[in-house]
Amino acid sequence: MEPLRILLVDDSALFRKGLVSLLSSRGSMQVIGEAGDGLEAIEKVRDLLPDLILMDINMPRCNGIEATKRIKEELPYATVIMLTVSDDDQNLFDAIKNGARGYLLKNMEPDDLFGLLEGVSRGEAPISRTMATRILNEFAVRARKPAPAISPGNSLTPREMEVLRLVTTGMSNKEIAASLVITENTVKNHMRNILEKLHLQNRVQIAAHALKEGLIDE
Repeated sequence: MEPLRILLVDDSALFRKGLVSLLSSRGSMQVIGEAGDGLEAIEKVRDLLPDLILMDINMPRCNGIEATKRIKEELPYATVIMLTVSDDDQNLFDAIKNGARGYLLKNMEPDDLFGLLEGVSRGEAPISRTMATRILNEFAVRARKPAPAISPGNSLTPREMEVLRLVTTGMSNKEIAASLVITENTVKNHMRNILEKLHLQNRVQIAAHALKEGLIDE
């Protein structure tokens, strides 16, 4: 398998160099570029077309959330993961709303970071369970309207509903496969069908949408 090509975006050169050294120790990852702010990141993404962008939030000239928004508008299939010290709920919600596929905190252990980043190639959204819970709680406390009528052509199968419910608990594809006694590839196929039917982009949006629309219980 080809290594995951990563662009690092952070205004701290010292942090970037340390992360380059850390990621380079994994044969499955390759840092192909660095940027010190959001505007530089946008230019580097255009030139390098990385598989994954690790994006800080608080940076000069253009912060990470605004940069993510602009990148996703220009390159919708770009994968942006926030890597930040901010555990602020508003930053979390704004990042996901503007297209970030995951949200990680810089105080995490290296092995946890490796595992979550490697999950990107398997279609998983790298986000800590704590941050995922905050997203789900945000939607759970809102008044939810009854589940909308869904046309037969767009309805989820019973198995897809089972997968959807497990996604909202923060389970990975591997954990869902073990819980339902099916293969991980089968889970991936169900995830693709769910994304297509609900017109969503990633598993974080699936979980949020499911609670918001009343497709599952809290």
